[in-house]
Amino acid sequence: MSKTIFTLFISFLQIGLFSIGGGYAIIPLIQEQVVNSYNWLTLQEFTDIITISQMTPGPLAVNTASFVGIRIAGISGAIVATLGCIISGFIISIFLYKFFKKYKNIDSISNILKGLRSSSVGLIASSAFTIILIAFFGSSSFNVKAVDINITAIIVFAISLFLLRKYKINPMLIMVLTGVTGLFFY
Repeated sequence: MSKTIFTLFISFLQIGLFSIGGGYAIIPLIQEQVVNSYNWLTLQEFTDIITISQMTPGPLAVNTASFVGIRIAGISGAIVATLGCIISGFIISIFLYKFFKKYKNIDSISNILKGLRSSSVGLIASSAFTIILIAFFGSSSFNVKAVDINITAIIVFAISLFLLRKYKINPMLIMVLTGVTGLFFY
């Protein structure tokens, strides 16, 4: 058990250390650790946890660390995984605050931030694509058959996107409505 706790801590320490861009940009790294490397969750369970993490208050990485930790090693696992996830960000934030305060007028620092911003967009797009594949086709690979297409999910997605973009409906209301829809259709 203590090896599992230590592994949870190190895994989420790495996630916290490299979670540049936060939010959706961190999903591929979390997936690599919890699904691919350690097999703590299946891809479907991981997608479910990401969905639940979006419905609970707090950052996605921290919520995911708590969910995975409790699933793998109970309350102590949740505490250790969450601590591992946030401690590196806390230390890096303090360092970066002091660094940027001292060197805020240097152009190369601004260029580094632009590069990091661009990579974050790529990570977010990759995460969105993976979630769309899982929701619409039940798999994160391109080996999709016509019978695997989830028409209900595509329709709910299209209607939600339309309501969000055209009528600017509150995203929380969309989440409640799609949750109720899921209750009836699934």
